[in-house]
Amino acid sequence: MDPADFTDDAPGELVKTVEGIWAFVPHPLPPKFDIGPATINRLSAADFALGQLRGVGQMLPNAQLLIAPFLRREAVLSSRIEGTIASLDQLVLFEVEPSRDPQNPDVGEVANYVSAMQYGLTRLEELPVSLRLIRELHEKLLTGVRGQDKRPGEFRQTQNAIGQQGRPVEETRYIPPPVAQMNQALSEFEFFLHEPTELPFLIKLALAHYQFEAIHPFLDGNGRIGRLLLSLLICEKEYLTQPMLYLSGFLEKHRDRYIDSLLRVSQSGDWAGWVDFFLEGVAEQSADAVDRSGLLLKLREQYREKAQTARASALPLLLIDELFQNPALTITMARRVLDVTAVSAQRSVDRLVDLGILEEVTGQQRNRIYLAREIMSIVNAE
Repeated sequence: MDPADFTDDAPGELVKTVEGIWAFVPHPLPPKFDIGPATINRLSAADFALGQLRGVGQMLPNAQLLIAPFLRREAVLSSRIEGTIASLDQLVLFEVEPSRDPQNPDVGEVANYVSAMQYGLTRLEELPVSLRLIRELHEKLLTGVRGQDKRPGEFRQTQNAIGQQGRPVEETRYIPPPVAQMNQALSEFEFFLHEPTELPFLIKLALAHYQFEAIHPFLDGNGRIGRLLLSLLICEKEYLTQPMLYLSGFLEKHRDRYIDSLLRVSQSGDWAGWVDFFLEGVAEQSADAVDRSGLLLKLREQYREKAQTARASALPLLLIDELFQNPALTITMARRVLDVTAVSAQRSVDRLVDLGILEEVTGQQRNRIYLAREIMSIVNAE
């Protein structure tokens, strides 16, 4: 990290680590910066788009109907930003049968992201977003997968750096604060999260995301935890009734802009550039979620019409909503949902296969897995 890259407007200070290299310690939030007309326009557009998404969530026939599809998409894309590659198909099949894809360790990491988010949403009922919750989320994220040797659930006690693996630490693009300053910065970060402020919520959210990434408090998993926190903070402040907004689709598509915008804040205090980029992402991903929700709800109605006009048992109809939450299905799962015998469950699943709603994907005679490919296509579409 070159000190010459940091101007007098940098929102922090450069300090020497015990190893004798320069590190950046961000100042406490909020910073002083002008919210210009362009940012106000972007904020208005983001608030409008988020309001439309809030309306979709309030009209859902089943509050849980679309949460799982959006969460899985977020897990895949947030992990991809960090170079962890697993497809949505691999993820849903892994959730049904964890031993199915042992040659792809990445899918376990993505599944952990889903588990961490689900855990966080439940934990919000009794614990606010805090350093304690952040450590718990980190433990969920890294336990049992690559990175499990990086102290899951514990803030780092050694210096870390952000840059290409294998390169000398002096050549990394950014070096977060040393441990002592990191601990102080984390306390100030937690205070900012709960401090009353006149800042618009979405701008405060953008500032918080930058600050967490600048502090970089873990040895691994900082990016994923930082993006996971965005959705939890939106739900905690009740900006959405359902967790349907995830920004990783936008951030992954504009990965270089994302990383460069964060770095420019540290180097030159370009808060406006980062906030504008963030608000653009909120508006785009809100609109995307509205469109995707509409397609999924339309598909649900088509499936229900097929099942209702089939003049068969009503049991397949009961499985349809389950498919939107779990698009990969086994007979055991169907038995649990319908509370029927294995024979009845198999008959109901076979009926959905006949209707073109499900497809058997293993080619096996036993331990079969059925996939709702149309649902997957909508969730997975670019």
